[in-house]
Amino acid sequence: MRNRSSIPILRGISIAILTIAIVLTVIPLIGYSRQRNNYPRGMTIAGVQVGGVNPQVASERVLQVYSTPIEVQYGNAIIHVDPSVVGFELNMDSMIAAADLERTGGSFWGGFWNYLWNRDPNPVEVPLSAAISEERLRAYLQNEISARYDEPPTPAQPIPGTTSFSPGMPGVILDVDRAVRLIEDTLRSPSNRKVVLSFQRSAAARPTMQNLEILLQQNITLAEFDGVMGVYLQDLQSGQEIHFAMDQGQLISVNPDVAFTASSTVKIPIMISYFIKHGPDALNEQSSALILDMIRKSENPPADRLMESLDPLRGPLVVTEDMRKIGLENTFLAGFFCSPEFPCPLLERISTPANQRTDVSTDPDAFNQTTPSDIGMLLSDIYQCAESGGGALVAAFRDKITSEICQQMITFLTTDKIGVLIEAGIPEGTQIAHKHGWISDASSLVIKNFSDAAIVYTPGGNYVFVIYAYHPVQIVFDEANALFAQMSQAVYNYYNVPTQ
Repeated sequence: MRNRSSIPILRGISIAILTIAIVLTVIPLIGYSRQRNNYPRGMTIAGVQVGGVNPQVASERVLQVYSTPIEVQYGNAIIHVDPSVVGFELNMDSMIAAADLERTGGSFWGGFWNYLWNRDPNPVEVPLSAAISEERLRAYLQNEISARYDEPPTPAQPIPGTTSFSPGMPGVILDVDRAVRLIEDTLRSPSNRKVVLSFQRSAAARPTMQNLEILLQQNITLAEFDGVMGVYLQDLQSGQEIHFAMDQGQLISVNPDVAFTASSTVKIPIMISYFIKHGPDALNEQSSALILDMIRKSENPPADRLMESLDPLRGPLVVTEDMRKIGLENTFLAGFFCSPEFPCPLLERISTPANQRTDVSTDPDAFNQTTPSDIGMLLSDIYQCAESGGGALVAAFRDKITSEICQQMITFLTTDKIGVLIEAGIPEGTQIAHKHGWISDASSLVIKNFSDAAIVYTPGGNYVFVIYAYHPVQIVFDEANALFAQMSQAVYNYYNVPTQ
């Protein structure tokens, strides 16, 4: 028979054991519940460790990391950039919601069991969720970094008193596109908050057209040329122009279109009119010989024969009419060349805007006149026609003038090999298509008019360059040739500045 006194003892022991078991269960449960209010160990939000802390503390940690200014190095400059300034914004609510889902979304008891056995959960990484305004970032890079720290290239500069240019210095400019990518990566990194920006080297700039214009005017001044000189230059890549005239060393401040005797440069319009009249079938053995003698030898009889093929009586006026159709209002022929011994009559007295001005005069020949800009634009039209089939010539005479014909014209103009004037200022072997001209006074035989109109092809760019000169008393050939050559050399050097 069981001893009755032992029953209370056993009951007490049982109660004690049960109590201990409950305590041992409740205490871990409380601990786990408290732990479950925080993020599990090993969890990161946007790369920031948040294990063991509650959502509020986690938010503060992430904000602290991503609001820290990044360090930007550009050259020797160190710039600290506030993320908010460049439009960086964290989507904290979205990241906390994702973290909370990982914290509370699993089985409570499964998590408690792992807690009891001290099993760490698998690390959870909540990715960064943020927005960056590329527009604001680009604006900051351009206005605050590039504008302050770029080193722009130094353009080449003319050397006073010479025909040369000093080489410019290359510059350093921010690679904005690459900088955007690098800074975006840095703003999204919790640990790498430094970035080195790359730059691009920019070539030294060519001197400006204004620099060249001043240099050309200085050349005329230093040569002490006291007649009238008209200059026209066109950049055949950009269409930029230099156009000025000087009278007795002084710049003509108003319209620089001064009427000059065209002399043999008017043979360019004659050649064009012949092709307009006869079209693609213009060339044969006889006509080719006439054009060649007119351009290469600058002979007048072939010019007359070509104009007679346009109209036996009105040939020069036909050339004039063709020039009017392409907008050249100051260029004309009013009679055949013939010869001093057997002069031809003036067919018509022609007035133009250029020969009607009263402020400056070159006493232009009533038989043939032009302006530097007229002939310059005409050469530009030939060039554009040959290169691309465009320009005023093709537009006005579409059925007659083709790119092939314009190339033939240029080929003829390349045969004018005289070794002086514009040709003397460019390196030997440089392609030049031009027509020169000068005329002697009928009574005194002294030269009063000098001219050259050229298309020049160079490695640094192609251009049209035209110079007309007049002196009421006499132009000394050697002096005029030297001045033309100097100016030509200055233009060539402008397009082909030596590199540093």
